[in-house]
Amino acid sequence: MGSEAYFTAVADLGGNFGPFAEERTLVFNTEITNIGGHYDCTSGIFKAPVPGYYYFTFFYHAGKQHQSGLTLMKDHDVIVRAFDKNQKGAEFSDNAGNAAFLQLDRGDNVFVHLPANCHVYASKSTTSFSGFLIRQLGEF
Repeated sequence: MGSEAYFTAVADLGGNFGPFAEERTLVFNTEITNIGGHYDCTSGIFKAPVPGYYYFTFFYHAGKQHQSGLTLMKDHDVIVRAFDKNQKGAEFSDNAGNAAFLQLDRGDNVFVHLPANCHVYASKSTTSFSGFLIRQLGEF
């Protein structure tokens, strides 16, 4: 029998988040859905409850005053990125995202990093992270 695991959380950290000199995990601190409770809104980490195939997405909004970007990580491995260089004087903002299907083992961690010298807008539900179990390995 499969274990339910799906979540959506948003980063509600008061506005512009970053840039910082070093990369850091972006904590999506406001849960919209967290069935199974496998996403931790205090650390920003999803921990796979069972071996299986999972799908993850992240989306962000950011102003043009600094570079923007996010990176989907599996433990210590970069999976996919979304990134945009700043355009000084531009009046537009960035909206970007990416997604990936992953095969995970029980206990693998998936999270989103904010790269060094990048920022995102972390307020008003504009920056989000979602994931869900598609199929547990061994299920047919």
